[in-house]
Amino acid sequence: MKKIIKITALLLMLALSTTMMFGCGSSDVYKVITEPTFPPFDTTDEEGNLTGFDMDLMTAIAEDQGFEVEFESMGFDALIPAIQAGSADIIAAGMNGMDPARQKKVDFSDFYYDSGLVVLVKEDNNAIKGIDDLTKDMKVASQIETTGGDKATELADNGTIAEAVILDQFDTCVLQLINGDVNAVIIDLPVAKSYIDKQPGKVKIVGETLNAESYAFAVQKGNKELLDKINAGLKNLKDNGKFDEIYDKWFK
Repeated sequence: MKKIIKITALLLMLALSTTMMFGCGSSDVYKVITEPTFPPFDTTDEEGNLTGFDMDLMTAIAEDQGFEVEFESMGFDALIPAIQAGSADIIAAGMNGMDPARQKKVDFSDFYYDSGLVVLVKEDNNAIKGIDDLTKDMKVASQIETTGGDKATELADNGTIAEAVILDQFDTCVLQLINGDVNAVIIDLPVAKSYIDKQPGKVKIVGETLNAESYAFAVQKGNKELLDKINAGLKNLKDNGKFDEIYDKWFK
């Protein structure tokens, strides 16, 4: 009888210690998805690891709020469907949180970066000085499911240009521009600047900035708990100077 009592007590102690171990050491782990051809927000380093302003900012938010993140890449057009399906938790991909169509599909955090669109042409192109110089015989490229893609499609639909060439990645858009397959690319200003800094003498920005927009993180509709964590962390980073530190790393 005593032996049975001792075994029972031992099992209870083991169960309790296991519960305490997992209870004290556990933390929420959220899957963060991105499309890593959007530098300096989302890109890969020389070893192929996901990196960029969005990755650093989300990692800092997670540290501030006491949760963990794991990053995964996928096509830009697959990001929102993944969140809707529940196969991922957070989008960190330089996504315009002002887009009404997207706001119907996901919930956005507070804005963390103000941006806009620009026209990109080859360095030796002096005929196109801005969006008003695009003509009916021209092809304009942009990335799928982006506001730049929407703008290029709009220009094609109203007959301003001959064709909107919508591609999976920004890098492919610029490659087609350099090769002469398209006449211009419409893309977000900071991404265009980052490319020019890394590949000087190939392309240039012309004209004024278009379509002001603001970037935000996205979560599944109704996930207020996670959204509140992201917003609280973002505010704390702005208040304690960590946001500026991350910003300076990628933009200065």
